[in-house]
Amino acid sequence: MKKQMQILVAAASLAGLCATQASFAAGNIAAGAEKSKACEACHGAGGNAPTTPDFPRLAGQHADYLFKALRDYKSGARKNAIMASQVEKLSRQDLQDLAAYFASQSGSLSSKR
Repeated sequence: MKKQMQILVAAASLAGLCATQASFAAGNIAAGAEKSKACEACHGAGGNAPTTPDFPRLAGQHADYLFKALRDYKSGARKNAIMASQVEKLSRQDLQDLAAYFASQSGSLSSKR
């Protein structure tokens, strides 16, 4: 009985890990690259060259963080008029694609320019 319980716990842990990894991998990088063109006006090409210090560098940021930030702008939990208007018509998949794309880009997250 103890061995069966250990197997069930291990299987549940593995399933949880797989589900977590699948949610991070849900974005399509190529689709995100196409959708990111509007983002370049403020965040620069590939999210790596913000036009002013007010706009963050997105390249190399964690996909789960970017996805949550985009979702929060869309829901209003995070306030920014520019970002709210940019994401209002985007689907969940669009947000995942953008997050995957920017996470795949190499770049420094340093605040030094």
